Amino acid sequence: MAAKKTSSARFEPASDQSLLVYFGEKITIEAHERVRKLLQLLEAEPIAGVRNLHPAYCSLLVKFDALKWQHEKMERELRKYLVRLDKMKLPEPRHVEIPVCYGGEFGPDLDEVAALHKTTPEQVIHLHSSKTYLVYFLGFVPGFAYLGELPKELVAPRLATPRKKVPAGSVGIAGNQTGVYPFETPGGWRLLGRTPVSMFRTDREGLSLLSIGDRVRFIPISRERFAELDHA
Repeated sequence: MAAKKTSSARFEPASDQSLLVYFGEKITIEAHERVRKLLQLLEAEPIAGVRNLHPAYCSLLVKFDALKWQHEKMERELRKYLVRLDKMKLPEPRHVEIPVCYGGEFGPDLDEVAALHKTTPEQVIHLHSSKTYLVYFLGFVPGFAYLGELPKELVAPRLATPRKKVPAGSVGIAGNQTGVYPFETPGGWRLLGRTPVSMFRTDREGLSLLSIGDRVRFIPISRERFAELDHA
């Protein structure tokens, strides 16, 4: 089935029980705000038979009961929500600071990233920690937030061969994204440092430290401070 456009969105079937709503093809704040507005509206006024909502940079995946909905009918229903987006107001963003110990065993790719950009590890740390990042969405594993966008001076490809084990708390970059691994897991992002802060906890309301729409700053700390916070 061919993709369809409205004045503000493009619809495309993703499976027999899911529909993608695109707000443009590029990562922009405006597109992502429309994703968040549609997500917020659908969570406040759910559609019966919609099972899950999965936001991304500039799209929202709507999964539905295929026995109750077909793509055309779901699209028509979603269009009723789209016309209301301009009147929606997003809540004030929450600002979160994440302490990071950069380099050494915590950031094994720091020197390589610096060499890639013909700069120093200190400058990489400065650039990475001087930016306020937007949480575009969560995915990959529970609590993993995709943060953007990196300063252009830090943009780097993923590792050619992913690591079999990336320690929990590792702070990595890939492309123009950055993020923190909540658990030990395989991964191909270039590691700059590590945080002692738990990104996902079962005893935390909401479970994940970060939520879509949050603003994040990374704060450089010493190894001594890392040890203090890690045992707090």
